[in-house]
Amino acid sequence: MTPQRHRASQLSAIGLGKSFGNFEALRSLDLTIAAGEFLTLLGPSGSGKTTFLMALAGFLKPTTGHLEEDGVDITDRPADKRNFGMVFQGYALFPHLSVAENVAFPLKVRKVPAAEIRRRVGEMIERVGLSAHAHKKPAQLSGGQQQRVALARALVFEPGVLLLDEPFSALDKNLREGLQAEMKRVHRETGTTFVFVTHDQSEALALSDRIAIFNHGQLMQAAEPRAIYTRPSSRFVAEFLGRINLLPLEGCSASNGRAIGRLGEHALSAPTAAATPAGKQALLAVRPEHLRIGTAGANDNTLAGVVADKIYNGAETSLQVSLPTGQRLQLSVPDHSAAARMAVGERTTICWPVEAGFILHDDKNI
Repeated sequence: MTPQRHRASQLSAIGLGKSFGNFEALRSLDLTIAAGEFLTLLGPSGSGKTTFLMALAGFLKPTTGHLEEDGVDITDRPADKRNFGMVFQGYALFPHLSVAENVAFPLKVRKVPAAEIRRRVGEMIERVGLSAHAHKKPAQLSGGQQQRVALARALVFEPGVLLLDEPFSALDKNLREGLQAEMKRVHRETGTTFVFVTHDQSEALALSDRIAIFNHGQLMQAAEPRAIYTRPSSRFVAEFLGRINLLPLEGCSASNGRAIGRLGEHALSAPTAAATPAGKQALLAVRPEHLRIGTAGANDNTLAGVVADKIYNGAETSLQVSLPTGQRLQLSVPDHSAAARMAVGERTTICWPVEAGFILHDDKNI
């Protein structure tokens, strides 16, 4: 089927805030979502991501600030006048209607001619891979199939924006991964602006054009997946988006885009954009996959330690190496490697390329 694109919308939140009594669920949020973008809102429970989604949908009215769609203020526009699609956690399908009837429902409400309904429903059901199930009721479908029906119903009336509130949360891992690929394909074919809420970091990395990370009602960082993973702007973002090693550096100084400090007897270095702010601890951050056991190269950091623990994960083995300074390093090695066969208590040397690390700043006493 030839994809039929329609106009996507650009959304902007300007100084957006939402309070419930004395509790600030959103704090002066500024964020622009490009037309046709797949933006994922990521954060722990209570971080404000769902509050923001509900404000976009029109189900919650902001306390401060405003929302714009294509430059037009929509803050006071009711939800049913925003023409946004919505996919909920619980599918919200009509149990007495067939797949085709569920998908057709928003078109019937909008009084679309019957012939046009048949055409658009047929195309959308085909797009989500459910043509053979069009006659079935929701109870006859798997969870993944029901989620596809919900997606088709939300897209069939060609909204400028599709809002998705943790739509895969009730599905098992394999089904989630299959639907992620389906979701990316549908987004690519329709060109609709997607705003997707999840608490699953790997899901956010796999699906998104950009990820916006929330904490305590604040937007901590918004960037492309690779950028936000490899160069997070804060300790919170770094720790929330996957495993990471954080090493406190003493006597840290910076020049020519590189920071140098000490951890015990070892001098360590990493790229940095600026000197450590006064009163803050410099942390050298490095992801486990960048660490290796063996001989260091000319441009590597090195540390000596003792294998403290190991966990078999199938294709890889996770090691924890205890350092003389008290910290533990996490690293992942291929299960067929010599490093995976190391015994707990064995002494070893850890190294990683200087360019693989980065500097974060922190107020905590580590």
